Amino acid sequence: MAESQQIYEFKKALKRLAEFRGSGTELISVYINAGSPLHDTANRLREEMSQASNIKSKSTRTNVIGALERILQHFKMYRQTPPNGLAVFAGNISDNPSKVDIDLFAIEPPQRLSIGTYRCDSKFFLEPLQNMVENNDTYGLVVLDGREATLAMLRGTQIDVLKKINSMAHAKIKVGGQSARRYQRLIEESIEYYYKKVGENMDEFFVGKTKGVIVGGPGPTKEFFMKMKPFNYQIKVLGVVDTGYTDEYGLREVLAKSEDILTEQEAIKEKKLMDKFINEVINGELATYGEKQVREAIENNQADVVLISEGLEYRKAVYVCGACGLKTDKLTRDKSEERIPCKCGSEMKLEKEVELLEDLVELARAHNIEVEIVSTNTSEGLQLLNGFTGIGAFLRYKTRMT
Repeated sequence: MAESQQIYEFKKALKRLAEFRGSGTELISVYINAGSPLHDTANRLREEMSQASNIKSKSTRTNVIGALERILQHFKMYRQTPPNGLAVFAGNISDNPSKVDIDLFAIEPPQRLSIGTYRCDSKFFLEPLQNMVENNDTYGLVVLDGREATLAMLRGTQIDVLKKINSMAHAKIKVGGQSARRYQRLIEESIEYYYKKVGENMDEFFVGKTKGVIVGGPGPTKEFFMKMKPFNYQIKVLGVVDTGYTDEYGLREVLAKSEDILTEQEAIKEKKLMDKFINEVINGELATYGEKQVREAIENNQADVVLISEGLEYRKAVYVCGACGLKTDKLTRDKSEERIPCKCGSEMKLEKEVELLEDLVELARAHNIEVEIVSTNTSEGLQLLNGFTGIGAFLRYKTRMT
């Protein structure tokens, strides 16, 4: 499975878990950190089960015990804790007060779990896993000149501005009776204070939270700043690039000029992927787009890599006619109709409804074809969604004309 698809599936699972709410403190979250024996956690859950008999609310008591039993039963599937640890969630997820639906969800995280804990609450405890999504391929960006600096975090393909800092070093000052030497010293002290202030904010936002930092800006200020290095030694500066601006546009310039520095960074990989796709659509014959065309390419094993936008909102509804047996698909963004007219004059009934993205991913998997989920955080990603229907594919061979 492609990395982008794994991230998408992981984020989708967390989003679904975040929607559940219990009527009381009956939703259980269990984290087992990497390397921790499963039986230790199992023993603790058995202790929790014995204490759960003291819960006053009968329904809450029943649901908590039921969830704990499901988790202990699930543990029997493992001979040992998975390499990155294990997160298990269980509880009554029914939205109908008169019904009980105790379900269990297990996640083997993409990064090593460093936390082992047990929580019983009205919602699932997801922060440790959500932090993994947020911190995946995270870089710090700094653009500065003599007057201002902007600090930002690059998470995946998303640039988030953290802080803007202004320098008073070159502001107009009335010299009065001050000597030129004293005036120059005041300026130098102001510049040093400005650099230290930028460095302190870098420490606050980047230490232990990023893979590295890229510094940019117009003119020589960034070089002077790097010589002084007023930031924590733990911060790894990956590169220094020239930009024309020190605002949000300057941050985009840094990203655009850092392809060699961030060769494995998601935004850069996505840009290269989409540039190749667009070039192939325009100048070559080894790419196609559109739901019908891509579906046919998958079914014929002509597709090499399938591209799907994470912003794809269409659903596929499958209808069957009870009179003539005709089966047809219909794409829609809205809620599917329960019945639609059939060519035979009868009515077709809705048989099933699935997300188009999920349907295409499953189809590609069945044909052992790689899938890349493309974000909507970049201009190239938006191009796939808005200019190419959100669905594209690289082809193994050209379509023969007949």
